[in-house]
Amino acid sequence: MKTPKQYQFIIQLGRALHIYGVPSYKIQIYLSEVAKTKGIRGSFMDTPTWINYVFYSENEDESYNHIESIAPGGINLGALSRSVEITDQVLANQIDFDEASLQLRMVYKQSKKFNHLILALAFALGAGSFNLLLGTNWISFLVASLMGIVVYGLTYLGLRSQFINNTLEALAAFVVTIFIGLLSLWLPDLNIPLTILSAIIIFIPGLAITTALEEITYKSLVSGSAKLADASISLFKQFFGTILGLSVLPLFCDININSAISNMPLWSKYLGIPLLAICLLPIFQVRRKDMLYGILTSIISYSVTVLLSFTGILISTFIGSITVVLVSLLFSYITKSPRHVFITQGIIMLVPGSKAFMGISTIFLGSPIENVGSLGSQVAYILMGVIGGLLFSGSFNTK
Repeated sequence: MKTPKQYQFIIQLGRALHIYGVPSYKIQIYLSEVAKTKGIRGSFMDTPTWINYVFYSENEDESYNHIESIAPGGINLGALSRSVEITDQVLANQIDFDEASLQLRMVYKQSKKFNHLILALAFALGAGSFNLLLGTNWISFLVASLMGIVVYGLTYLGLRSQFINNTLEALAAFVVTIFIGLLSLWLPDLNIPLTILSAIIIFIPGLAITTALEEITYKSLVSGSAKLADASISLFKQFFGTILGLSVLPLFCDININSAISNMPLWSKYLGIPLLAICLLPIFQVRRKDMLYGILTSIISYSVTVLLSFTGILISTFIGSITVVLVSLLFSYITKSPRHVFITQGIIMLVPGSKAFMGISTIFLGSPIENVGSLGSQVAYILMGVIGGLLFSGSFNTK
């Protein structure tokens, strides 16, 4: 049965928002708003692996149901911004459904084009800048940057091999652990645990865990629970690869994972924030007009939590999250881009994915990989602060 023409754009829009990484409850809010504005009665449900659309006739004695199986999407803030622009033009009656559908297809095609050199540099810069934030040493920084390129190489191969794609997170963690362990034989000052963490930081599902809890808080229980389970498994796959590498290395050589020298100047740690924000731009495919504001959102987000650190990790993260939403509202007004574009870049500076990885390391390795106490409670406080900030700032009630 052919899909009625008046419903095709809404179905296509839901698919696009899903693919570009929008939280499920926000997709449902957005589709409901579009349908209502165009005089269409409908109900929508988005989950990580399928979308259900139900459209009703005026007297509700007939309905049209469309169910589509679709793989979980990744974050693409540029394509998301363009899709929302197209939809706003539809709502303003500037273009019709046919033209909007054509433009959405063009956006999708553009989203599949990558500059692999820039992405490789972004992975390297992301790993190196996070290493700066951890405050290790210059040797660890350089090795982490090199391993970032290795990780992107595996990611690139994953696009061409289903086996590599299915095992990517564990395989990447295993490969970089082996390489870093071998390099430590010639580089005794190399901080092995934190360099491994920096190399695979792009896979650490801190943002995914936060998004899952955000959806559960909004009562989108099916999608939120599924995403939380997926993010947790992703974290354990990466830890499995790391533990496997650390178990294999002693069979061939002697390494000391606890030996580490931290001699980075204070300014280098703060340099890591703008560098990390810059590397996220090509990874999230942020549009040029949003780049500067995205970087500013990230810097403001981290700076607020640092300046308020004396209040404790819960309050500083809570106020930092509220600040991100308010700043995103301002930047959205300036750029006409969705708030989600800037909220994502700001919140990612607050999420506790790396601390969760450290906490698991403490349990399985018997000794912490960083000299910090009570990592479990820190992760819980950060998550509560982020979710509480989003809740009290009204972020849950808007698209």
